[in-house]
Amino acid sequence: MPSTPPLDPTPRDPREVAVSADGSPKPHPRKKVHWFARVEGRVHAWRERRARRRGHRPTVTAFPGYGATDWVRVLGRVLIVPPRRSKKGSNEFASVRGWRSFAGISVGFSTVVVTIQGVTHTVVSDRGGVVDVLLDATLEPGWQSITMSVEGCEPIESRVFIVAPDVRFGIVSDVDDTVMVTALPRPLIAAWNSFVVDEHARLPVPGMAVLLEGLARDHPGAPVVYLSTGAWNIAPTLSRFLSRHLFPQGSMLLTDWGPTHDRWFRSGVEHKMHNLRRLAHEFPDIRWLLIGDDGQHDPTTYARFSAESPQHVAAVAIRQLSSGEAMLAGGRAGAADHSDTTIPWVAAPDGAGLLERLDEVGIR
Repeated sequence: MPSTPPLDPTPRDPREVAVSADGSPKPHPRKKVHWFARVEGRVHAWRERRARRRGHRPTVTAFPGYGATDWVRVLGRVLIVPPRRSKKGSNEFASVRGWRSFAGISVGFSTVVVTIQGVTHTVVSDRGGVVDVLLDATLEPGWQSITMSVEGCEPIESRVFIVAPDVRFGIVSDVDDTVMVTALPRPLIAAWNSFVVDEHARLPVPGMAVLLEGLARDHPGAPVVYLSTGAWNIAPTLSRFLSRHLFPQGSMLLTDWGPTHDRWFRSGVEHKMHNLRRLAHEFPDIRWLLIGDDGQHDPTTYARFSAESPQHVAAVAIRQLSSGEAMLAGGRAGAADHSDTTIPWVAAPDGAGLLERLDEVGIR
C-alpha cells in the first residue's frame, strides 16, 4: 500500500503553516508579529553580524529524521557555533556543560543544500535557523544517511529512519521525566539542569531503556520518536544521553525556544498535538504507543489525541512520578478522562512496572 503523500514541502515561516485535526495542512492567517519576537530577531541579527565579522561561518547541526519509502522529513538547524578552546590534555569526549548547547547563534532563512541518494535539494531554514522540511526521495526501509550543507561548508551527515509500508506499530515517547530525570518544568530547576549540570551526571528513569529497547525489538521496523517540549539546542546532548544509556535510536521532534509571532513562549501542548496529528496523517496505518509521565500535560494531551484519532493509538503508558519528583516538577497533572475509550491506559512508577502493565494488555 503506498504511503500517504507528504505535506507541502515548501519551506515557510511557521506562522504560514497550520495542521488540522486530521494532520492535513490548512490555511493559517498571517498574524501581527509579537513585539518580543521582533526584538529577538534584531538581537539574533546583531549577534550574527558580529560573529561573521570575526570570521565565523555557519554550519548545520543535523537531527535524526524519518520518512517512508518515497519521502523523508529532514531536520536540522543552522548555527554559528563559537569555537571551543580545549584545555591542554583534554579530548572531544570530555564532559560537556549544558550551557554550551545554547551558545550558538541561530541563522534564520539560510539556504541549505540537502543531498539524498545523489539528488540535491535546496531548502530554506525558518527564522530560528531550524530546517524542518518534507522532500521526495526513494529510500529503503531502515536507517539511511543523507547530507546537509550551508554556504559551501563541508557537508554534514544526517540519518533518517525509513518506515516500511507494512509497519503497523510505532512508539512515541516523551523525554523529560519519562526517559531522563530532569525535574521540569520548575524554571530554576530547569535552568540548572539545562545550563549547569554536566551531561554525564544526568540520570535515566529506571527501566525505561529496557522497556523501549524491548518494544523496538518485539516490533521490528517500528519507528521510535522522541517527542519533547525541550529546545533543539539540547538535541546533541540528548542524542549522546540516549546512546550512552542504551535507549533505541529514534527520531527527535523538539521545539525552538523563545517567543512565537503572537505569544511570549511556545505552547508545549500544541507542539505535541501538532506532531501527533502530523504523524497520524503521514502514517495512517500505524497505531502508536504513547509514553509520557504525569508531571506535566502528557495525560491530558494523549487523552485529547486519543479522542480525536482513536484509530491511531495502540495504548497509552504513563510513568508516575515519585512524591519528590512531583514536588520538583510543580505537582502532578490532573486526571485525564479516558473512560469512554477502549484504548488501553497503563501507569507505573518505572519502566519495569510499565512493561508488566503493557504485557497484561497485550502490547508486547
